[in-house]
Amino acid sequence: MSRKNHLKLISVFTLTTAASLFAADKSQFHLFNPTPREWMRPLSTDRPDKTESAYTLDAGHFQFELDALNYSYDRHNVDRTDVSVESVNIAPVNLKVGVLNNVDLQLVLNPYSSVRQNDRTTGRVEKRSGFNDLFIRSKFNIWGNDGGRTALALMPVVKIPTNQDGLGNGSVEGGLIVPLAVELPSNWAMGLMTEVDFVRDDFGSSYHPEFINTITFGHDICGNLGGYVEFFSLVNEKDTSNWIGTLDLGLTYGLSEDIQLDAGINIGLTRSADDLNPFFGISWRF
Repeated sequence: MSRKNHLKLISVFTLTTAASLFAADKSQFHLFNPTPREWMRPLSTDRPDKTESAYTLDAGHFQFELDALNYSYDRHNVDRTDVSVESVNIAPVNLKVGVLNNVDLQLVLNPYSSVRQNDRTTGRVEKRSGFNDLFIRSKFNIWGNDGGRTALALMPVVKIPTNQDGLGNGSVEGGLIVPLAVELPSNWAMGLMTEVDFVRDDFGSSYHPEFINTITFGHDICGNLGGYVEFFSLVNEKDTSNWIGTLDLGLTYGLSEDIQLDAGINIGLTRSADDLNPFFGISWRF
């Protein structure tokens, strides 16, 4: 199972292997000197929930985390108009490479997005589609990567405006993500995340901050099947009335130590949030 929602290090390794893992000096490994298979950490993913993992990918290894399909529907908007918006993202992917034992580099891209806006009052339908923005991220684990009941990381992120057909605002933006993982009693796992992003104003004159906070709880259900429940909050400093809140539910299934399937749905709790956002995907480490 993924270590993100199921912190079961001893159940993944034998006691002997786990002991050698904690005793080993893994600082010697890097992109061109990969971590040996027997010293690798359990699979850790930044999906399917919105709370990022506090654990990095082992040095010299690669991982992709893919949404096979991601759909969202929104009708209950802030303006209370009879306008619905449907969005489809096909194969958005997070490509990761382990650079050092406690550092990985990530490239998040969305090859195809389609947005359809339907105004039932006027009968007007607007469609936009194409390649979306590119995100470059790096994760630095501060503690807990290879043992302990907690783990903390720092994740700087930069958005490169590569979108087509007006899918984005055409501005370079960035921020910092701070995820914390906590192992709870009775095999429960908790994830906490705070994030601040600096977003371009609507008229492009300056930047303002957006604040994201999440909390997620995960537990095994049966065998390799696990589940999670999460609360997500986004507040825009420019307009705090448009607070976005969602309740997120999902399942994960480990096919092997390196492959995980997932599916879930994010449910909007406020008018600024999408009403429904179902998805399913896969993560694969090699």
